[in-house]
Amino acid sequence: MINPLSVVPGFDLWPGFLSPGAQAELVAAVFEAAETAPFTNYATAYGKTMSVGMTSFGPLGWTSDASGYRYAEAHPGTVQPWPAMPRALLNLWAELGDPDTPPDACLINLYRGDARMGPHQDRDEADPRFPVLSISLGDTAVFRIGGTSRKDPTRSLKLASGDVCRLSGPARLAFHGVDRILAGSSGLVTDGGRINLTLRRARPAHPPSR
Repeated sequence: MINPLSVVPGFDLWPGFLSPGAQAELVAAVFEAAETAPFTNYATAYGKTMSVGMTSFGPLGWTSDASGYRYAEAHPGTVQPWPAMPRALLNLWAELGDPDTPPDACLINLYRGDARMGPHQDRDEADPRFPVLSISLGDTAVFRIGGTSRKDPTRSLKLASGDVCRLSGPARLAFHGVDRILAGSSGLVTDGGRINLTLRRARPAHPPSR
């Protein structure tokens, strides 16, 4: 495996990790999934509608409304289970995430137009010892990462299509977000935009069998 770039302690980046063919297959899988689990612009707990469209792969999907943020076993609009996670994502997690415990959620974020993601922590998971693995597809994102306090200094970098990054260890609960999308920087996504896939382990790992 190619060694990643260590951007800050615990935040590792593999530029261009996915081949163009692998990227295209994942984009096709995303839009196929969206036929039965449509993208939704959720409301935050503070009553604001998110600019990013969201859906999910896997046993669990992340949702949000006035009552808060949480993982759910069904799409909130269709009340149907989320589409199965593609084998390519399971393999990627086993290689770069955790080889022993599979992910149980893959959030799919669709950025179009002026969509962005404000600084936030990924802290809805039961055990932060598991990393968050992020895959970029389509237009380049200007990504920002800081520390575990909102007051910590931040730095920004560009994440291009095919890049994979991992938040773990000291960066697992770091504040991070997307400042903007560089429209037209990629032709991968039909009608333009960026897709971000984030693989997580939301539930506790099962105890080892005796």
